[in-house]
Amino acid sequence: MTFMARRTALKHIAGGLAVTASSFACSRTGASPSLREDEITLDEREAMAAVAGTFMATFDVPGLSIAIARHGHLVYQEALGMANRESGEKLSTSHLFRIASVTKPLTSVAIFTLIQQGKLRREGKVFGANGILGNKYGTPPYKVFVEDITIDHLLTHTCGGWDNGQGDPMFMDPTLDQGRLISWTLDNRSLDNFPGKHWAYSNFGYCVLGRVIEAVTQQTYQQYVQNSVLTPSGIADMRIAGNTLEQRAPNEVIYYGQNGENPYNMNVQRMDSHGGWLATPVDLVRFAMHVDGFTTTPNILTRDTIDTMTTPCDANANYARGWNVNRLGNWWHTGSLPGTTTIMVRTSSGFCWAALTNTRSQPSNAINLALDNLVWDMARKVRHWGI
Repeated sequence: MTFMARRTALKHIAGGLAVTASSFACSRTGASPSLREDEITLDEREAMAAVAGTFMATFDVPGLSIAIARHGHLVYQEALGMANRESGEKLSTSHLFRIASVTKPLTSVAIFTLIQQGKLRREGKVFGANGILGNKYGTPPYKVFVEDITIDHLLTHTCGGWDNGQGDPMFMDPTLDQGRLISWTLDNRSLDNFPGKHWAYSNFGYCVLGRVIEAVTQQTYQQYVQNSVLTPSGIADMRIAGNTLEQRAPNEVIYYGQNGENPYNMNVQRMDSHGGWLATPVDLVRFAMHVDGFTTTPNILTRDTIDTMTTPCDANANYARGWNVNRLGNWWHTGSLPGTTTIMVRTSSGFCWAALTNTRSQPSNAINLALDNLVWDMARKVRHWGI
C-alpha cells in the first residue's frame, strides 16, 4: 500500500470512529456522551487508528472497542473490526462484551458500599457459626483455616488457597450451580496457607463475595450491583452474560476462540461476581469515573473508602482490593476468558479508559500486556494530553 493510499484508508477509519463529544460530569443521568471536537486532531486520530490496527493484526483480533475519558469528559470512542465475522456485522461502540475479571472492581465497590453503610466489616468472618454465610455451604466442621477467612482476605486474594491455577474451582463441572460448587470446594479442597499471609489470585474468592452480598442485602448479586453501583453511575445496559451462543444478549458480540479454545462451553453465569458481566467500554469508563477519587464526577464512595479500597495489601504491593495498583497512583484490572481480553484503567493524571476485544490468543499474558500497552500508546498520540 502506498503512503497516500494508507493515509486515505486511515482517514476513512478515523472518520468512521464514534468520536463524538460531551461531558461525563452529569453521567448520573445516563445521557448519551459526546465529545469536544477540538480534543483530537485528524492526524492524531489517524495515528491512534494505526496503533490499533497493528494490535489487531498481530493478535488476529476480530473486533476492538475503546473509550477514553479525561478530567470527567469522554474524549475518545472507537470501534474497529467485526462484531460477527460470519454475518459481516461491523462492531459499534454500543456492542456489549464479556468483561471477564474486570468484574472484580465492580464486586469490590459493591462490597465497599455495604462497608460504608455499616452492614459489613472488612474484618468480618465469612464461614462458620460466627460468619456472614454461617454453615450454609459445605458440611461442618470445616477444614483447617476456613473459619479464619475474612471479607478482606477475599478482597485481597489472601484467603490461603483456591487459586486460579490448574484446579480453579470456577472452571470445574459447569453443571454445578454456585451453591453446590461452593459446598463441594469447602468439603474437598483444603487451604494451603493461613489466611492473610499469602497472595494467590482467586476467582473462587470473588464468587464467595457475591454470595456475601446476597446474604447481607437479600437481593441477587446482579440486582444489588445494578441498584447500588451501576444506576448511580449512569449505567443502564450492563447485565450478566449467558453461557451459550443461543443465550447471547441483544447487541452482544460473537466471541472467537484461538488455539482450540471454545468461548461457549463455560458456565459464565456462575462467574457473576468474579467474571460474569457484559459491558461496553463507555459503561466501564462511567463506572471508573464514579470511583476514581477525583472531583470532576460525583463519586459513589467516600474518599476514605476509596483510599482503603486502593491501598495495597500486605501480601502484594501491586494489588489492593479488587484493583491492581502501582506506586504511580494508577489503578486497573485486566480480564481474560476464551474469546475475551479486556482492561479498565484509572490513571493518576485524570484519565479513565477501557478496551475490550472478542478474542484471546495464547499465551494469554501476551495479548493482555499488549492490550494494556495499546491504550497508553494511543493516548500518547494526542500531544496536548501530555502522557
